[in-house]
Amino acid sequence: MPARIEDTARTILDTVVVVDGAPIVTEKKVDALTKVLKKLFSEAGRVREDGFYMPIGPDGKSKGYVFIGFETPEQADNAVRGLNNKRLDNKHTLLVNKFTDIEKYGDDDEEEEEYIAPPEEPYIEQEYLRSWLKEPNAVDQFILYKGESVGVFWNRKSEAPEDIVNRGNWTETYVAWSPLGTYLCSVHHQGVQLWGGDEFGRKARFVHPGVQLLDFSPCENYLVTWSPEPIQLMPEDSPMRAAFPFTASDEGKQIVVWSVKTGMPVRTFSSSVGQDNERGPGPQGPKKISWPAFKWSSDDKYLARVVPGQQIFVYETPGMGLLDKKSIKIEGVVDFEFSPAVIKGTGKKDEPEHVISYWTPEISNQSARVTLMTIPSKEVIRTRNLFNVAECRLHWQDKGAFLCVKVVRFTKTKKSTFTNLEFFRLTEKNIPIEVVELKDTVINFAWEPAGDRLVIISTSDAPAAPAAPVATPGARPAAAKIPGMPGPGGAVKTLVSFYGLERSKGVNGQFRQISTVERKSSNSIFWSPKGRVVVVAAVGGTSNNTGELDFWDFDFEGEKKEIPGAEEVPANLALMATGQHYQLTDIEWDPTGRYVATSSSMWGRAMETGYRIWDLKGLLLREEHVERFKQFLWRPRPHTLLTKDQQRDVRKNLREYSKVFDQEDIAEESQASKELIAQRLRLLEEWRAWRKAVDAELEEERGGIVPLAFKSGDDDDEIIEEIVEEVIAEKEEEIED
Repeated sequence: MPARIEDTARTILDTVVVVDGAPIVTEKKVDALTKVLKKLFSEAGRVREDGFYMPIGPDGKSKGYVFIGFETPEQADNAVRGLNNKRLDNKHTLLVNKFTDIEKYGDDDEEEEEYIAPPEEPYIEQEYLRSWLKEPNAVDQFILYKGESVGVFWNRKSEAPEDIVNRGNWTETYVAWSPLGTYLCSVHHQGVQLWGGDEFGRKARFVHPGVQLLDFSPCENYLVTWSPEPIQLMPEDSPMRAAFPFTASDEGKQIVVWSVKTGMPVRTFSSSVGQDNERGPGPQGPKKISWPAFKWSSDDKYLARVVPGQQIFVYETPGMGLLDKKSIKIEGVVDFEFSPAVIKGTGKKDEPEHVISYWTPEISNQSARVTLMTIPSKEVIRTRNLFNVAECRLHWQDKGAFLCVKVVRFTKTKKSTFTNLEFFRLTEKNIPIEVVELKDTVINFAWEPAGDRLVIISTSDAPAAPAAPVATPGARPAAAKIPGMPGPGGAVKTLVSFYGLERSKGVNGQFRQISTVERKSSNSIFWSPKGRVVVVAAVGGTSNNTGELDFWDFDFEGEKKEIPGAEEVPANLALMATGQHYQLTDIEWDPTGRYVATSSSMWGRAMETGYRIWDLKGLLLREEHVERFKQFLWRPRPHTLLTKDQQRDVRKNLREYSKVFDQEDIAEESQASKELIAQRLRLLEEWRAWRKAVDAELEEERGGIVPLAFKSGDDDDEIIEEIVEEVIAEKEEEIED
C-alpha cells in the first residue's frame, strides 16, 4: 500500500472510537439507543454523518458495542478522556477506546506461539493514610497556618506543640482537612492538592484554574470545587493539554465534582443554576454564591441542589445522573436539607431511606409549608402548614431522630417578629410535631451531638430576617454560623436558653426549658463532639469584642438542682468556668472532646493574633501570640469502630480506666521533670567544660599564673546540687459520688 494511502487510512481510523458496555436492545429500540448515544458523544466532538455503526446479531439484537467516527482525531481523544467509564444508567457503564489502540497489543500474525510471562514488578508498600490514629494515647494533631508557613503538630497540652512537618508556601490561599481527617488540602491558583501519610506526601492533584472554594462528601469519596473562572479548553499544541482533564462538554462550567480515588472529574456544573449571583461589598466587590453548592446524603449516595422557587435536582452517584432522570418540581421551594442519617421505617415497606426536608413560603392563597420526603422513593411522609412566616431554618439532629424547624413569624402588626420551634419526631409513629413558642427571635440554635438536648440564643433586638448563606470568593472559609446572628461589631443583649427532652420510664416527653441566663454579647454555640459540654461565646474580630467564653456542663456530677417544670429532664446544668479571648474569631473542639481551641485570626481583622488551648472544664492550658496568624484546625477523626455495646461498657467502667489514665499522667509529668533535670545537668556540664577550657587558656597566656578570681577550685572539691520541692498551699475537698 502506498505510504500516502496508508497515512490517510490511519488518519481516518484515528477518528474512530469503540464503545463497549452499551445496552443490548431489540431492533425496535435501536433508533432510540442510537439517538441517546449520538447526543452523548456529540459532547466530545462532531460525529460524522456516516460515523455511527451499531452491529446487529442474527437474533435481531444489538451486540453491546458501537463504532463512532468523529471529524478529527482530537475529538476522538476527547471522547476517550471524557466518556470512558461513563455510567449510562444503573446497569450499564460505557468503556471507550480508540480503534487504533489495537496496535498496542500487536497483530495476530506477530504474536509469539509460546506464552512469555511478563516480568514481576516488585511490591511497593503504600503508606497507611490513617497512621496518626495509632498514637497510643489518642493525642490529636492540628494545623497552624501563620505567615507563609503551614505546620502540622501534635498537641502536648500545656507544653509547646511537637512539630511533625512545617513547610513554607504550602498553600496559596488556605488549608482544610477532609471530613475524616485522611487528607490535608492545599488550595492554589491552578487547583487543589491532597496530602497524607506520615510524611504528608502529595496523594492527589485536581487541576481547576482559579479554584477558590471546596467541599468534600461526608465519606471522602468526592470533592466539589468552584472557580469564578469558567473552564476553558487549552490549545491543542499546549504541553499541558494531555494533563488537562476537561472536554468540550465542560467548557464554560465553574463547579466540578471529582472522584477522590481516581483524581478525575465525574461531572461539571454551571454555578448559574439557582439564584443569580450577587455582588459582594463595594461597587466592584467579588460575586457571592451559595456554598456549599450541593448537599450530600450521609452515605455519599446522593447529592442535590436547589433552584430557588422551582425545583430540587437530586443526582445519584457514581454516574451523577438525575434520580429517575427528572428533577423534583416544587413551586416556591426556598431551601432543603438532607437527614444526617438513614432513618428506619420511613420508606416503602418500612425500608430505611434518606429523608430531605424543604420549605416553601406563602404563595397566593397557599400557606407556607414544611415537607418531609423520602429519597429515592420521593414519597411525602409529613407536611406542616405555617402562617405569617418571615423565614424558616431547618436543623436536623445528627442522628436524624429529630428535625427542628426554626420559624420566624410576623406579629399581627407585621412590624416585628418572634420565633417558634417546631420539632418533628421521625422515629415515632406518624411523625408527631411539638411546638415551643418563644417571645423573642432566635439568632442561634444547636443540637447536642448524639443527644436530644439543645441550646438557643435569642434576643429582642434581632435584625430583620436574613438572606440565604453565601460565600465570598477569595475570602477564607468561615466557620459555620446561623445566618442572622450578630456579626463582628453587632453585639446585642442576648438570652442563652438550655432545653432538654423529658424521659420517664424510657418514654419521651416534651422539650422543657432547663435554664435561661442573660449574656451581654454571646452569639455562638459550640458543642463538644461528644456532647455534654458546650461553650457559649462572643465571636467577632473587632476591637469591641472581648471574647467572653462560658463552659457549661449538662451532666454536672455535683449536687443536682431541682428544675421546676423540668424534673424529668435528664440533666444537671452547671457553669463550670468562664474565660476570655480578646478579639476572638474562631473556636474549634478537638475530635475527642477533651480540648477546645480559640483563636484570633488576621483574616477576622483581629489586632492581637494567636491561639489558646483550653481543657473541657475551661482551664487555660496554653496561650501563644503569633504574628500574622491565619488558621488553627484540629485534625478530624473517622467514626469509631466500637459497637454500641462496647461503647456502653467503656462508659460503665470509666472510673477504672480513669485510675490508669491518672497514673499515666503522673508518670508523664514525672518523665517531663526527669527530662528537665537531665537538661539542666547537661547545661551545667557544658558550662563547667567551657569554664575549664577558659582557665586553661588563661593559665597558658599568663605563663602558668592564674588570678585567684579565675580559679575553679581544688580538684578534690565536691559539688552537690539539690532540687527542692516546696508546697505552697494544700486544700482538701470532698467529692460526693
